[in-house]
Amino acid sequence: MTPANSPAPDSPLPTASALASKARDFRLRMAVIDCETDAALDMTRDRHGRTVHADAAAAARAHRDKAAVEAYVTYLAPHAEALLDAARLALDELPPARHLTGWRAVLDGLASSAAEIRRALGRPAAPGSPAERAQHAALWPHLTAWADHSPIASNLADQRDGRHHQAPLTDEEQQLWTDRARAAQIRGALELTESWYAADGQPITLAYLVEDDSTVVALRGDPGVPGWQVIGHFAHEYEAGKALPAPVPPGVLRSDICRFNRPTPAPELSLQDLIRDVVEGHSAGDASNALLGTVQRGYAAGPMVRLQELLETTSQFASALETVQGRQIAARLSALGRQIEFLTREVEEAAEDLGATVAVLPPHRTPVLRARPRPAVDTTPPAPPPRADTTARHR
Repeated sequence: MTPANSPAPDSPLPTASALASKARDFRLRMAVIDCETDAALDMTRDRHGRTVHADAAAAARAHRDKAAVEAYVTYLAPHAEALLDAARLALDELPPARHLTGWRAVLDGLASSAAEIRRALGRPAAPGSPAERAQHAALWPHLTAWADHSPIASNLADQRDGRHHQAPLTDEEQQLWTDRARAAQIRGALELTESWYAADGQPITLAYLVEDDSTVVALRGDPGVPGWQVIGHFAHEYEAGKALPAPVPPGVLRSDICRFNRPTPAPELSLQDLIRDVVEGHSAGDASNALLGTVQRGYAAGPMVRLQELLETTSQFASALETVQGRQIAARLSALGRQIEFLTREVEEAAEDLGATVAVLPPHRTPVLRARPRPAVDTTPPAPPPRADTTARHR
């Protein structure tokens, strides 16, 4: 493991955008490492997701940990503190908003992780030793913290360089364009295309005025409720992107989720496997067990239970958007989840009734041989059927 090096005293300090670029390079490398590790771990599991080659799985994770440390040394070790300093300066200059307290906590957490990594890099264990593997494994949570949450620091550093500025409109122009856009929305001629949050916590949405040569307008506020305003009009989206406030990193549904530290997937049966079990079964119990597999609950939940969980989680996501449309869709998804729950109970009862049916398929449902016997070598092949005369007339 190579110790972290700070920039030479006489070397020019990188710009905030350059520091943000280093963090982006690290995140890209971590994404590649994550994909490679997932592929390696897939090779250690059976088709239901159970780990059957524990030693190979441990080796894959050890390789992942070492590659992540090397990526941090390459891209971030000399620049982490400078990036955090630039991010804090930008944060102090932002107007008050709900998300700033959370962002400050993220920067403090990144600083703590950077300090832990720096201490370990300053006392590297013997290369290839169990101590080095343990050291790398202990650093993995800190490395994934930077991979997951450094977009906030990068975005703040970019904001510090002031790449985007809001296009000003006079009060009269703003009212004129807002009235035009609201009239178009009533006619169904306002086509929403993209949405993001600005640094002040206000949502910005791009939309086309379809009947006005597809002029692009920028709306501030929730387009689903009265009170939103047009803050700019543009010939195309590229022009809008240059003039409008830059997007800040979007939020997360659950604050404790990390894409690089996903829990080991629970074993599960696919619907295709369950359908095949029914097709290949002989007794009512075989078909019953397949149906019960779809409604099984708990750790190895069945597909119907997973579907209900998906609907409930998506309902929470839609509600977390904090828009009128999001809340309406959340209610629809929640209702669908209740319907799936009712259907799950119905399937479970039908499966139990089927299992109580003491019956097998009747023997007249005879299988058909796919491989037909080949004729003996000395036999004459059957004569082909006579060809109909093409000149024959049909009645």
